Amino acid sequence: MPIHESDQWRQQYFASTECPADVHIPTDDSMAYALNPLHRWIYDKLRVARSQGIECGPAAAAPLHYPVFSKPVTNLKGMGVGSRILRDARDHRTHCNAQDFWMTLLCGEHVSTDWAVVNGEATWCRHTLGIPGTAGTFDYWKVEAVSRPGVEKYSIDWIRQNLRDYTGMLNVETIGGQIIEAHLRFSDQWPDLYGRKWVDAAVRLYDQKIWKFPDTDRTDAYSVVLFGPHGRPYRLPSAAKLAHYRSIPGVSSLQITFSADVPPSAHAMPPGGFRLAIINCFDLNVGLRLRTTLAREFGLISVKPASSMAPRAAAGLRNRSNPTYRPMGPLAPMPERSNPAMSKDADRTSPDWRAIRSYG
Repeated sequence: MPIHESDQWRQQYFASTECPADVHIPTDDSMAYALNPLHRWIYDKLRVARSQGIECGPAAAAPLHYPVFSKPVTNLKGMGVGSRILRDARDHRTHCNAQDFWMTLLCGEHVSTDWAVVNGEATWCRHTLGIPGTAGTFDYWKVEAVSRPGVEKYSIDWIRQNLRDYTGMLNVETIGGQIIEAHLRFSDQWPDLYGRKWVDAAVRLYDQKIWKFPDTDRTDAYSVVLFGPHGRPYRLPSAAKLAHYRSIPGVSSLQITFSADVPPSAHAMPPGGFRLAIINCFDLNVGLRLRTTLAREFGLISVKPASSMAPRAAAGLRNRSNPTYRPMGPLAPMPERSNPAMSKDADRTSPDWRAIRSYG
């Protein structure tokens, strides 16, 4: 398939789009790395940090002060593998391995931006704001209709300077306006939320090296994520139920992000939880209500009495009469520990899966 999508639950976004057999469009980093030998250097995150003058260094060169953020120099699998905050020299000695590097611990909003680039010139973009949960997970993502002038100027200048002859889609992740990662692909979690004919425009970009997309019907949209605990099996909802859920007004698409015939341990999942479903929608309340329904479907609600849960989670469960309740209240944006490899989406270890703010 010329649009190379490895996740079967996301092939729904590309099945009806015609793509010439000789045009190859990556949706994951491994394929993007293979298809772009001239530009694959951007998967060297240490080099990306240095290109912006961010304080950073290889594992062998210890930081002069703490805390800092550590992660692998290159990680094509995403999921935040090996990422963590180093709070002191002991953390550095224990957890910063030879394949890792460290950098300034950035704070601020975590924004994922998809760019259409033609010969190093950024011609279109769409921003998505990650709404963090706990343990590095994301509660949901907001695909924004508005522009972000600061992020756009910074990214356009960086793209122009560093990717002068690149043509294709580019995903750039920023925290506090500075680039933490870049990917030679778009985010395949929510292309349906960009508008009708967006995938056709992406194919045209790779085929004809032009960007042509009217983008006249922008509206805020949401990608709501459901996580469960690791270490237990899950059964898929029936086909009839899934069809019903997908037909709910305001729901654009529903992804069940695992295969029931594959052992849970064989799935590539973030350490912070086992991702069960993603609801793309144009009404956040609709998405949250459906997430609650799916949480019940997967047996995640009322599994334990509220008294046995983390205090904040238990407080949320006492409000379960609200169909759009969340286990915990809103949280402030997290620093780079909430760093998904975007979208192949990401998260961190949680000592208690019930504290993950991931099911409505």
